[in-house]
Amino acid sequence: MSDKKTLPGGDEVETIVGPSVKVEGEFVSEGNIVIEGQVSGTVKTGKHLRMEEGAKINANVAAESALVSGEVHGNMKIGSTLELTPTAKIYGDVETKTVIVAAGAVLHGRCIMDENEKGRKVKGKGEGYDENAPNS
Repeated sequence: MSDKKTLPGGDEVETIVGPSVKVEGEFVSEGNIVIEGQVSGTVKTGKHLRMEEGAKINANVAAESALVSGEVHGNMKIGSTLELTPTAKIYGDVETKTVIVAAGAVLHGRCIMDENEKGRKVKGKGEGYDENAPNS
């Protein structure tokens, strides 16, 4: 097990999946999660998810915020901010309000950024796209 008990900013970590741990199934928490090992299935938290370098998730992920340094194979729905470090690799679609991508990170999928709860349709070329018109 790791000796990490708090996240930057002082928030306590509720669950740590250590580097030698493999979790399969539905992983649900209301607290902060740190993943250093492997998780397959579904990952959901009402707070922050931190994924360390070398960690692997083969699952759809839902969290309020996330910092990813490992590899995710699945879709991610993040309520506020998703940060990808230089070692992050995401193979799946991402939906979030804010995304921060460091040089070297990989995002192979769609990225949807909504600035409000209802969202808005962003038109692409071939769908009534006009470079000079604002999105509606």
